[in-house]
Amino acid sequence: MFTLCQKTDDEILNIIEPLIDNMLAGSTERNHSKHVADFTNRLKVIVTEENLSRQCEDYQNHLGYFARREFVSLFRRKYSLAATWRLFFTKSEDEFVLEAMFVERDGKLQIDHCMIF
Repeated sequence: MFTLCQKTDDEILNIIEPLIDNMLAGSTERNHSKHVADFTNRLKVIVTEENLSRQCEDYQNHLGYFARREFVSLFRRKYSLAATWRLFFTKSEDEFVLEAMFVERDGKLQIDHCMIF
């Protein structure tokens, strides 16, 4: 059983928010190493430096930078945890969804899936 799921929402958020903060900061800075620091190996293979660079170029030109986010919900699973936030950008009034899935690998909490839409 994934022990993180047994904690309260606030306890979980205190653990996962820094991972999301680091990932978003790495994206804003276009710093690949920082962006993927808490990713599983599976996700690191997908998010290459070139891939991240293209994504950052696109969203920063059209939407600006990450402005703020509001926690929406946690989804507890047997071997993982998923979370969603409402995300805002500096150049858009639209609301976006940030979702991420967290797993434990080699005793460390890592992001195994993340998407903004």
